[in-house]
Amino acid sequence: MGDDGLIEGELSRSVIGAFFEVYNEMGYGFTEELHARGMQVELLSRGLNLAREVRVPVRLRGLILGEQRLDMVVEDKLIVEIKSTENLPRTARRQLYNYLRCTDLEVGLLLHFGPNPWFQRQVLSNEKKKRLRRNAD
Repeated sequence: MGDDGLIEGELSRSVIGAFFEVYNEMGYGFTEELHARGMQVELLSRGLNLAREVRVPVRLRGLILGEQRLDMVVEDKLIVEIKSTENLPRTARRQLYNYLRCTDLEVGLLLHFGPNPWFQRQVLSNEKKKRLRRNAD
């Protein structure tokens, strides 16, 4: 935890700052891929490491059902999910939540490059994930 008591609080603030920087330059109306590339340029300029198009397995009862693709993982600590639709799909928040469930990462940011910039920070502690798994068994 950072000095502010938030899990990955400083990193989250840096990525959110990058989001607004990119939004202010690019605006609304580009594809998700272009916004992701803009975020990549800005995050790298801030000295942050990232991976794009990260594949993670989805499991059921220990069996791999398939894979999900995460838009971006920053510093091996934070998931970034990018949307660029006019209206944010109702499933977007749940999508990020499920990404957190499939990984050991505890923090995710949903960044919406819509007509008005919007973000949401989600936290799902690994301790809570363990409880969810126990309850599912």
